[in-house]
Amino acid sequence: MKLLILISFVVGAGLVYLLSSASANTDFFALHLTWLLVATGVLIATMVGLVGYQIWQLRRKMQAGVFGTKLTVRLMVIFGLMAFVPGAVVYAVSVQFLSKSIASWFDVRVDTALGSGLNLGQAVLDNSQRELVKKAESMAQTLAEAPAANHATLLNSLREQYGVQEATLFTDRGKLISFSGNERAGLSPAAPDSSILQRTRQQQVYAHIENMGDKGLYLRVVVPVNLLSFTESIRVLQLLQPVPQKLADDAEAVRVAYQDYQELSLSRLGLQRLYGLTLTLAMVLALLMTVALAFLISEQMAAPLRALAKGTRAVAQGDFSQVHPVNSRDELGMLTQSFNRMTRQLADARQATADSHAQIEKSFAYLETILANLTSGVIAFDEQLRVRSINPVALQILEVEEKVMRGLQPYQWANQAPQLADFAHLISDYFQTQLVQDWQQQMTYRSQHNKRVLLVRGTRLPTGIDSGFLLVFDDITHLVRAQRDAAWGEVARRLAHEIKNPLTPIQLSAERIEHKFASKLATADAEVLRRSTQTIVTQVSVMKEMVNAFAEYAKAPSAQLQPVNLNALVHEVLALYGHDERISLDLTEPLPMVMGDAKLLRQVIHNLLQNAQDALTDIAQANIEIVTRAAEQTVQLMVMDNGAGLSEEVKDRLFEPYATTKSKGTGLGLAIVKKIIEEHQGVIRMENREQNGVVVCIRLPVVTDGVQL
Repeated sequence: MKLLILISFVVGAGLVYLLSSASANTDFFALHLTWLLVATGVLIATMVGLVGYQIWQLRRKMQAGVFGTKLTVRLMVIFGLMAFVPGAVVYAVSVQFLSKSIASWFDVRVDTALGSGLNLGQAVLDNSQRELVKKAESMAQTLAEAPAANHATLLNSLREQYGVQEATLFTDRGKLISFSGNERAGLSPAAPDSSILQRTRQQQVYAHIENMGDKGLYLRVVVPVNLLSFTESIRVLQLLQPVPQKLADDAEAVRVAYQDYQELSLSRLGLQRLYGLTLTLAMVLALLMTVALAFLISEQMAAPLRALAKGTRAVAQGDFSQVHPVNSRDELGMLTQSFNRMTRQLADARQATADSHAQIEKSFAYLETILANLTSGVIAFDEQLRVRSINPVALQILEVEEKVMRGLQPYQWANQAPQLADFAHLISDYFQTQLVQDWQQQMTYRSQHNKRVLLVRGTRLPTGIDSGFLLVFDDITHLVRAQRDAAWGEVARRLAHEIKNPLTPIQLSAERIEHKFASKLATADAEVLRRSTQTIVTQVSVMKEMVNAFAEYAKAPSAQLQPVNLNALVHEVLALYGHDERISLDLTEPLPMVMGDAKLLRQVIHNLLQNAQDALTDIAQANIEIVTRAAEQTVQLMVMDNGAGLSEEVKDRLFEPYATTKSKGTGLGLAIVKKIIEEHQGVIRMENREQNGVVVCIRLPVVTDGVQL
C-alpha cells in the first residue's frame, strides 16, 4: 500500500510537470495532448480506486467492529478537510483568473466577421447547387416522357437549353448510355460511384460540391430518370457544373482564414483547459494523497490498540498465548507490557487448572472403566432420586435404553418402560423408608422377553458435593436356578434310592400271595384277592416309572456331540407316530448341521411332540406344526400347537421339576429337555401363541468347519 501511494505521487508530479511544460510548447502540446489526457485520467482513476479501496476496508472493519476503525475514519476526515478547504479556495481563484485572462487575449469581432464571411460563401454555393438540382429534375422529367431511342439527341438539346457544362445518362448500374458536354467538358465523363447509384435507385437526389483537382470546384447533381416503360429499369442523369473561379477563390480564402483562426482559438481553449486540468490534477492529487496518508498514519497509530483489543478478545475466549511486541516506551508500550504479563499469569493458572481437570478426568475414566466391567448393575441417584449415572450392565439386565431412565425419577420410568414399574416401586419405597441404613431385597423382574431374579442393594452416599443414593443389583437367576436344580437333583437321588429298593419285594410278595391263596379261597374272595394284587402290581409299576424319571433327571446327561442333521432327526421321530394327520412340517432345506447327540435330541423332539399331543386332547381341529429355520449362526426348531395354552401360574415355572399341567405327568419332562438343550449350548423358550396354543422354540448353534459356533 505504501509503495503504491509513493508511485502514484511520483507519477502525478511528473504529469503535472509535463502539462505545465506543454502550455509553453505548441508543438509538444499538439503532439502529446491525447497521451497526457489519457495518462492523467488513468492516474486519477488509480488514485480514486486506491482511496475507494481504503474506504471499503474501513467500512468492512467498522461492520466487523474492529477496534480503532472509528479513530482512523476521524483522522482521515480531519486531514481531508485540512487539505480540501484551502485547496478549494486557491483552485477557484486560479480557474477564474485563467478564464478571464486567456479570453482577453482574443478579439471576439474577428471571430464573428470570419464566420459571417464563411457563411456568405456557403450560402452562394448552396444557392447554385439548388438551381442545378432544379435543372436536373426538369431534364429528368423530360427524358422520362420521351422514348428511350431519342434520349441521346434530347440530352444534348436539354444541356444547351439549361446551360449546363456536362450532362451524362447512365443505367442504374452505372453503364454509360449518352454523354453531352460543351467545349470545356472533358472527353470522358466522371461516373458516379456505387453509393451514389444506390441512393438514386432509392429515388433520392444526390447533390454535392466536389474538388476536381486542377479543374477546381464542381457542383455534381445525380437524379433518377423514371421511364414510363415497364420493361426497362430507371436511368440515372448526372449534371456537372463548375463553380466560378472568383467565387471559388474567395470562398477558399475565407475558409482558410477561418480555419487558421479556429486553430488559434483551439490553442486558446487548449491552454485554458490545460491550465485548468493542471490545477485540477494538483488539487485532486493533493486531496487523495492527504486521505491516503491519513489512512496509513491512522492505521499505524491504531495498530497497538487493535492488537491489545484482539488479545483481550482472545483472552476472553480462553486463548492466553497472545503476546505482543513492545515497540515503544510510551504509555502504549507500558500497557502492552502489562497485558503480556497478565496473559502469562493467566496461562499458568489455566495450565494448573487443566492438569487438575485431566487428573479428575483420568480418575473418572478409571471409575467408568471399573463400572463398565462390573457384573453388577449400578445406578447413582441425586438427592431428588433422579438418575445421575447408570452403567451398561444395569441397562443390559433391565433390558432398557439409557434415555428411559437418565435424569428421571423412578415413578417416571414406567411411562416409557412398563416393565420397570415393580422395580421402580421397590426402589422408591426402600429409599424413602431406609434413609440412613443400607438395605437389601430379592425380587423377580419380568422384562419383555425374560424373567430374572434380582438381588437389589441400596445405600445413601455421604453428604457432600456428590451426595445422593446408590443402587447395586445382580442377576442371580442362574444362581437360583442352579441351587434349585441341585436341590431337586438331591431329592431325586434320595427318592430313587429310598423308593426303588422296596418296590420289587412288594411286587413279588403280592404276586406270591395271589399264587398261593387264590386256589384255596372261594370264587368271590379269590376275585377280590386277584384285583387287590393287580392294583398293587400296577401301582408299583407306576412308582417304578416315577423313580426312573427322577433318576434320569438327577443324572447329568452325558452328550456325545457330533454333526447332526436336525431335519433327519425330525423325520426319524415322526416315523414312530405313523401317518398322524394332525402333524404338519415346514422344514428348511438345506439346513446347516448342528453339534449334538442324536439320541438325546430324539428324546427332546419326542417329549415336545408328546406334550403337544396331550395338549390337544379335547381340541376338535387339532394341529401340530414343526418348523426349522436357519438364523444368525443358529438353527431354530419350533413345535407349535393350537391347544388351550399356558396359564399364568404355570408359565413362570415350566422348566422346574414337578411343574406340569397334566393329571398323570411327573413334571420332569421339560426339566430334562432343558438340561439336554443347555448341554448342547442351546437355548429353549416356551410361550403362548398370539391366537391359541403354545410354541416351543429351541436354538442350537450351527457347525462351521467342524467347529460349533
